[in-house]
Amino acid sequence: MATRHSKTAAPLTFDLPRALIERIQAIRKGRSLKTASEVVREAIAQFDFDSCHPKREPHTQISVRISGPQRSLLRRNARAKGVSVGELLRLALEAMPVKAPRARR
Repeated sequence: MATRHSKTAAPLTFDLPRALIERIQAIRKGRSLKTASEVVREAIAQFDFDSCHPKREPHTQISVRISGPQRSLLRRNARAKGVSVGELLRLALEAMPVKAPRARR
């Protein structure tokens, strides 16, 4: 049985504004997720990196675990956009709804 994160998952530390850390906590509660890492992994999986346009503001550091393929995806897109991995993560988290979408019936 596969786990939620692979053995290749390693810590990734990046700065976030305090408001976004609070948003991660709200998303965790709203989606019944156990960790900030789960929120970040879902945000990466759902985010449209091709259409993002990064911006700047003050930050606080956070450390989460992501898979090797997610790390590669972030690095590749960061290089293509000329921004940091953290900037792309901020955009992905800001775009993520606090509650999971309801399943269609």
